Amino acid sequence: MLALTLTALAFLAFSLPPYLSLDPARSRVPPPPGVPGYFAALVVHVTCGAVAMATCCLQIWPWLRRRSPAVHRLVGRVYVLAGVVPSALAGIYVACHSPFGPLTGASSLVLAPLWLTVTTMAVLRARQRRLGAHRRWAIRSFALTMSIVLNRLLVVPVFVTLYLLFGGDDEARLQQIGAPIVAWSSWIVALSLAERHLRREARSSRPDARALD
Repeated sequence: MLALTLTALAFLAFSLPPYLSLDPARSRVPPPPGVPGYFAALVVHVTCGAVAMATCCLQIWPWLRRRSPAVHRLVGRVYVLAGVVPSALAGIYVACHSPFGPLTGASSLVLAPLWLTVTTMAVLRARQRRLGAHRRWAIRSFALTMSIVLNRLLVVPVFVTLYLLFGGDDEARLQQIGAPIVAWSSWIVALSLAERHLRREARSSRPDARALD
């Protein structure tokens, strides 16, 4: 939990300030010309995504779930309503006008609805008191929430590899190839790791544990 929390805080400390300033000139993603509302949608996407990251760290804390289920439910509502839902909806608009090309935008157009879907499934299973299923869908939602961290970690090795393969004379070409690779691989890898973890858990679980579904 400490390592996860420190990672999330370090990422947010690096990513949030340009958008909290509300200054488009400081944006890490260049706003495309002639797209009204793009920067506003980007600010919503980033800041609400930060809420999702902070609250999902609390949601997977076993101590909090055991000792204070009421707080767990409250934080879960904040995670969904102030984090995932507005961030994903704003992300769809941002993806439709991605300055990094249609392949990169397509990744977010798949990721955002998928993020909404797995989070909705987690909420529905919790309301049905199917706690085992709720936990599995929540882990998938957590993986997609935190995939942005993996996205940033993949940037350096992917672009260094492309630089070595193609040279650095055409930066636009490197961006055109590298951005989609990073965008797609980050959330696919994160979700794949979550599914692997869930399958391993299922194989080692006792029959009475599965009865929680």
